[in-house]
Amino acid sequence: MIVVTGATGRLGRAVVERLADGVPTDQLGVSVRDPAKAADLAARGIRVRRGDFDDPDSLANAFEAASQVLIVSGPADPAPHQVAIDAAKAAGVERILYTSHQAANLDSLFTATRGHAATEQDLADSGVAFTALRNGFYASTTTFMLRSALETGELILPEDGPVSWTAHRDLVDAAVLALTEPGRLDGITPALTGPELLDYAEAATIATDLTGRKIIRVTVPDEEWKQAALDRGMPEHLADLTLGIFAAARRGEFAVVDPALPSLLGRPATTLREVLAAELTT
Repeated sequence: MIVVTGATGRLGRAVVERLADGVPTDQLGVSVRDPAKAADLAARGIRVRRGDFDDPDSLANAFEAASQVLIVSGPADPAPHQVAIDAAKAAGVERILYTSHQAANLDSLFTATRGHAATEQDLADSGVAFTALRNGFYASTTTFMLRSALETGELILPEDGPVSWTAHRDLVDAAVLALTEPGRLDGITPALTGPELLDYAEAATIATDLTGRKIIRVTVPDEEWKQAALDRGMPEHLADLTLGIFAAARRGEFAVVDPALPSLLGRPATTLREVLAAELTT
């Protein structure tokens, strides 16, 4: 049985739905904090059990009889992921898959990518066969940033750097291949990235072209952006986490384009323009 955690989130749910196209539903299970939110999956014959990284006993039940578990990463703190790894190992899982990040590095300026690197080490130390999917930076992040800019005409952010923005659908396909074709992606994968490097100024230009609404990229100092974010009600820890993304981008941590993803998929990786066309113009 394949068990997917976080199956009510965007990535996890999409992986489960794609798996269900080719895997018998009685061989699929999900581990979710709130089973009621996965009632539609249960109605399709997929096993739904409560599983919470903060409650190891619940994970033991959620992972029961699983041969593979896909741990969809959550917060930057690696501790909950270690709990999930330990629970999977205790349940006798043969292979653990984890959604890591293209920039996973203990020296990263972005807290989350340091956490991913720590979890990769935990996987290597577990003694269980594993795959760490080094997913590219989600292209949907730019959609989130650009929606308000489409209303105001200004994309006000700290100085950034080039990023190989990567589509959810491509990463879903990669995860499904990793789960259904064991051996194709073992250990820590290459960076699974989009096909080009673009910064937010270039993303704003694409959005302007697609929507016909002019967006001007405005660069502000980190502290000025943080204060404005706090004034809008953003929690300070989230503001600091976000600033870490920009600091890492400026250092070039996300400036990697790797051929691994299109090679795996057997087709070109989705461009940022294609993602924005689907998410901003519909």
